[in-house]
Amino acid sequence: MHIVFLNPQGNFDPKDSHLTEHPDFGGQLVYVKELAQALAINGHKVDIITRKVIDSDWPEFSADQDIYPGTEKNLRIRRFPFGGDKFLQKEELWPFLPKFAGEILQFYGKSLPDFFTAHYADGGYTGALIKQRTGTPFSFTGHSLGAQKLDKLIETGDHWIDLDARFKFSQRIAAERVSIKYADKIFVSTSQEQDEQYGHPLYSVSVNSDTIKKFSISPPGVNQKIFNCVTNQLDYSIKPKLDSMFGKSGSPAIIVSSRLDQKKNIIGIVKAFLERKPSLNSVSLVLCIRGIEDPKRDIFRLRKDEQLVLKEIMDTIGPDLICQNVYFLNVTSQLELAATYRYFADRNSIFALTSFYEPFGLAPIEAAATGLAPVVTKNGGPSEIFSDGSGILVDPTSLQSIGDGLIEGLQRSRDLSMAALELVESKYTWQQTATSYAASIREVLDTKRCSEPIHSDIYTDNSYIEKYLAASEGQHKQ
Repeated sequence: MHIVFLNPQGNFDPKDSHLTEHPDFGGQLVYVKELAQALAINGHKVDIITRKVIDSDWPEFSADQDIYPGTEKNLRIRRFPFGGDKFLQKEELWPFLPKFAGEILQFYGKSLPDFFTAHYADGGYTGALIKQRTGTPFSFTGHSLGAQKLDKLIETGDHWIDLDARFKFSQRIAAERVSIKYADKIFVSTSQEQDEQYGHPLYSVSVNSDTIKKFSISPPGVNQKIFNCVTNQLDYSIKPKLDSMFGKSGSPAIIVSSRLDQKKNIIGIVKAFLERKPSLNSVSLVLCIRGIEDPKRDIFRLRKDEQLVLKEIMDTIGPDLICQNVYFLNVTSQLELAATYRYFADRNSIFALTSFYEPFGLAPIEAAATGLAPVVTKNGGPSEIFSDGSGILVDPTSLQSIGDGLIEGLQRSRDLSMAALELVESKYTWQQTATSYAASIREVLDTKRCSEPIHSDIYTDNSYIEKYLAASEGQHKQ
C-alpha cells in the first residue's frame, strides 16, 4: 500500500533536530517517525508530509525532501510550502491548511496514495479537505484532544477569550469534530483514551454511536534499537561523568525525563521527594531536562512558560541542589537518554512520571525497556498499560500518593523492573503497531467507500463551546 502521513506542524528531519525540546516537536513526532519506519520496513510505500520552512533559525526543514537512513527505499519526508517561509507555531497554521491540502493534491495529481493517516487536529482537518475533493479515505490519530486541555486551563482560572486567542481552541476543537465525523478510522492508544477523550461532551462519541465502530486500539511501541538493556560504547563513555556525580557506590535514584511543562507536574515529584528525605537519604533525584545543565544559568535561555516551571522547581529545592541530592542532567539525544537510563537501572532506580494527565505514556515504557521500574500517574493511559501491576500508579494531585509511590517503587524496583520489561517486549513494539495500522487500513480499503458530502469549514460559530463552558464552568465564562 501507499500510505501518506499528514503532519502540517511536525517538522521531521533525519537528525531529529529539536525533537522533544519544543512543544511542536514532542511525542507525536516520535510516534509518526517510528510508525512510518516500521510500515516501510514491512514493504509499504510511505510518505511523511509536512511544512517547508525557509528560516535561518530552522535550517533543517528547508529541503523539499529528506530520508531516514535505513528506510530510504520506501520512506520519504516531503515538505510543501504554505503559510509563508518563516517558522510558525502550530496554533498559527489554521488559515493556511486549505493551501497545504492543495499543494498535496497538486503534487500527487492523478497518482493519489491509497490512504492518508492524519495526526493531530490540523492533520485531521487536512485529511478531511483532501477526502472532500478526492474521496480518498483517511484515518485520524488525535494524540491528545483540545477539550481536555481547555478544561484543565479553565480550572486554573484562565478565561475563555484569552485561551481562544492563544491556543485557537475554536479552530482546534472544530477541526477535531470534523476529523472524528469524516475519518474512516480513528486510532487510539488505549480504550481509556477512546472512552475518556472522545467521550467528552464537546465530541459526544458514545458506545451507542456509529462513530464507535471506527475506532482501532493500536498502542505505540518502543524503539528497541535505542531503548534496550544492551550495554554499548556510549554507556562506557558516559559512565565516568556519572560516576563522578553520583559516586561508585551504586545508590539508587529517581529519574525524571520530561519537558518543562506545567501539566507534566515535575514539581509534584520534587515536593514529594523533599518531604520524604528522611526515608530517601541515600537516593538522588535526577532531572533529565534537555538544555538544562546549570539551571541558574540556563533558565534564561527558556521560553517564559518554561522559566516559570523551572523557577518554581528551583525555589522549592533551594539554593543548594547537591545538599538536597537533586541533580540536573542535560541529555541531548535519545541514545544518550537510553544509556543514562541503563546506568541508573543497574542501581535499581525508578522512572517517575506524575503528569496530571497522560494520554498514553510512551516515556515510561521506553524507560522500562532499559530496566527502570516505573512509578507513573494513574490518570490516563498508564493506568491501562500497567494494570497488570508492573508499575506503581499514583495520584498526581496528592503528594502523599506520590511519596508513597516513590518509596514503594524503590523497595520493589527489581521485581517491577523485570515485570515491566516483560510487558514491553510482549505488547509494545512498533512492529506490532504497524501491523495493527496496516490491518485497519486494509479493512477500510476493502470496504465500499462512503460518498457522504463533507462540510469541513472550521471557521464557524463556536457557541457550542461557550454553551459547554457555561454549563460546566459558568463562573469562568466572559
